[in-house]
Amino acid sequence: MVGHEELPERSRVVQQHLLDAGLDVRVRELPASTRTAAEAAAALGCAVGAIASSLLFMADGEPLLVMTSGRHRVDVDLVAGQVGAGSVVMATAAQVREVTGQAIGGVAPVGHPAPVRTVVDRALREHATVWVAGGTPRTIVPLTVDQLVALTDARELAVASD
Repeated sequence: MVGHEELPERSRVVQQHLLDAGLDVRVRELPASTRTAAEAAAALGCAVGAIASSLLFMADGEPLLVMTSGRHRVDVDLVAGQVGAGSVVMATAAQVREVTGQAIGGVAPVGHPAPVRTVVDRALREHATVWVAGGTPRTIVPLTVDQLVALTDARELAVASD
């Protein structure tokens, strides 16, 4: 783990947001990519379901960040019905960068230019600690689901029909 000042710029923004929220957690930089849930789980030695993948969608044209268990594929119709949207589609890479200021594979739940409406997969409750991206594909942060929900002002819902 590196010190706060040695983190990449985008991760320093995330770390500051965590500190400002009163959370005593640290962004960690790993030697290998954590771009996918499988890569992150392998690097951390945890279940893939404990990886909270950050996926940006457009719900009726408005950004919606879905923090999903790494073991799930988001069911866009299920999510659309629960958030009251006519359509939910995956954001483009350009939209992800514009809305979050971060690259796909490293999108943190916070540290964006403006707050993003967020939902959290209920399945993440199966894990005492979940791991979220820290602003780059090689940075990660441990949180509880309660911390994640409070930090993002998220609504918990089912995002996949297991």
